[in-house]
Amino acid sequence: MSSVAPSISATADRLRSVSVIGTIVVVFGIIMILAGGFTWYQVQSQLAGEKITVSEDASMFAGQPVNSPWTAYSEAQTIEKHALAASGGKTYAELPKDDPNRQVVMTGSFLRASLFTSVVAFGVAFMAFGIGIVLTLVGVALRKVARA
Repeated sequence: MSSVAPSISATADRLRSVSVIGTIVVVFGIIMILAGGFTWYQVQSQLAGEKITVSEDASMFAGQPVNSPWTAYSEAQTIEKHALAASGGKTYAELPKDDPNRQVVMTGSFLRASLFTSVVAFGVAFMAFGIGIVLTLVGVALRKVARA
């Protein structure tokens, strides 16, 4: 009978460890959910604060405010179209230094880069939120296993 007692005690210790790990994973999951949601909100509110509207000649979301990854991407694509039209299809690096359109193309490149940065930030926020959900579910599952 004495050989059974250490086995039960060891199992109880392992289950407590699994429960603690589950709790830690749940806490990290909740932190990731909150961080992802907060980041999404911040990027969205900063974009909305700029009061940018998707150009009327955009292929998608024309006339809508730029406040989402989709509208930011659409406006970036439209800016590229306008810059290439102004430069005769040449990029900033392809234009001669004395070309009067070089400044327009450079400004377009900077605006596109800023909009694409917001698209990436939305993606990172969404990924953090998704990872948070997965971590929370894994943590809850670990806690249930420890209780069984």
